[in-house]
Amino acid sequence: MNNIDWQKCVLCDDSRNVIKRIPDNSIDFIFTDPPYNIGKYSTGNIALPGRSPINNDVADWDKIDFYPEEWIDDFVRILKPNGNLFIFTSYNQIGRWYNGLDARFDTTNFMIWHKTNPVPKIFKAGFLNSCEMIFTCWNKCHTWNFISQAEMHNFFESPICMRPERLPNPKHPAQKPIALLKKIITIASNPGDIIFDPFMGVGSIGVAAVTLKRRFIGVDINHRYYYAAKQRIETEISKNVIINENIRVIEEPNPNYNINRICVDESSGVSDIEIFNKVFASKIKFE
Repeated sequence: MNNIDWQKCVLCDDSRNVIKRIPDNSIDFIFTDPPYNIGKYSTGNIALPGRSPINNDVADWDKIDFYPEEWIDDFVRILKPNGNLFIFTSYNQIGRWYNGLDARFDTTNFMIWHKTNPVPKIFKAGFLNSCEMIFTCWNKCHTWNFISQAEMHNFFESPICMRPERLPNPKHPAQKPIALLKKIITIASNPGDIIFDPFMGVGSIGVAAVTLKRRFIGVDINHRYYYAAKQRIETEISKNVIINENIRVIEEPNPNYNINRICVDESSGVSDIEIFNKVFASKIKFE
């Protein structure tokens, strides 16, 4: 990467713009959690006496139509031949991911994340929504760290995010637990690999990635989610004693760009925006 020593590049932008500037065959692992578009089927939040309502509407951004087909060509283009593609998804989207990606990879499959503490069914009128799907794609000779027969079922169990891990502000309705993400990252990538998440949210995949010594590129268009993600990832990086002690946070207001909190390594003077410019704009491959 043009001799830049970096760990993360976190951007507040429209990921549709960012992905177009990523060179071909540059990413080791695309791991992301795009909108499910299930909010449109909601009958409204459920009011409960003495506590906050159960969020049944997800978020306004989930009501905006999301088209998996618009992302497929670029996902395939930027992924390295030995890379992996994992996409959190739901019942209403998984068929569209399959239709677009199955013919483009040697293997497509799915995993189930079983949530051991799902939101209860207050009115007892159906099954608990205790499972989410992860659509997976790879080619022959892909990176794969097989743990053991007992631990490699395509069925993972863990609790949903709870405090203190779950952020109260901004509260992201789809925040995923770090333990689940770390297990998947351990299996599907190696230390030093580049993980790309174009729907970063509050940065949980980024936190898991830098904890496991992977490099992370994340994008989110929501300012509040972006700031939360950046702070979480920088905090995790600061825990690593191997990281250069010169890393600090500076204020860099820019009216033309929605970033004013930039992490800079003083020894090199390289910020996230500079990494973006050097790598994406100049079409330099990640090496």
